[in-house]
Parts: sequence; C-alpha cells; structure tokens
Amino acid sequence: MTFPTDLKYTKDHEWIRVEGEEAVIGITDFAQRELGDIVFIDINTIGDEVPQNEVFGTVEAVKTVSDLFMPVTATVLAVNDKIDASPELVNQDPYGDGWLVRVKLSNAAEVAELLSAADYEAQVSA
Repeated sequence: MTFPTDLKYTKDHEWIRVEGEEAVIGITDFAQRELGDIVFIDINTIGDEVPQNEVFGTVEAVKTVSDLFMPVTATVLAVNDKIDASPELVNQDPYGDGWLVRVKLSNAAEVAELLSAADYEAQVSA
C-alpha cells in the first residue's frame, strides 16, 4: 500500500494534492482496496461550493456504496472524465489517473488540519 508524502489525507480516506489555489482530490489506496472493484462514481456537484467534511459524491463498488467527503471547503471545478468510462482506474491508479475531482480552494488554511502521510498510514495500520 502506498502513502505519497506530497498529499494530505482525511480520516474518511480521501487525499488532496494542493496546486496553488486549486487542488485534486481522490480516494486512497487503502480505501479502494477496502471497497473492492469500483463500478461507478456519481459526482453531481460541479460548480457547487461543498463545505469541508460534506458529501460531494458517491463511489459504488460491487458490494457497497460509499459517500465521498470533501477534505476542505472548495468549489468543484471538474470531474475526471476518464472515470466515467473506466471507474476501475480508481482501483488501478488511485493517486494518478484515478483522481476524482479538481476543486478551487475556499479556505486554504483547512489543508493544515488534514493528516500527513505518516499520520494517515498510522491510522489505517492500527
């Protein structure tokens, strides 16, 4: 299992990569392994400002549906087009081609509240 150190993490298993005033968000390697084969991603919040820790979509696996929680308050700018046709990319490359949304940060200070790679690894290893 991988825990890239350039990312921040949530206790709900999302990751965020900050790129200036924008960020890319996805689910962690741990989360995709726990979910199993992902068959559908439903994100209908494009253009919406989603508060920190609120649901911005769902991920459907063969056996379950899980909510996706926004790591920081942000406006959803785009959904990864590739995952519509190939949701399995989230399983195959959760930190690369399997990203979920690009957002514009509303409050960059919230990023500091998130878990480091080491803290997240400790949480999921416990």
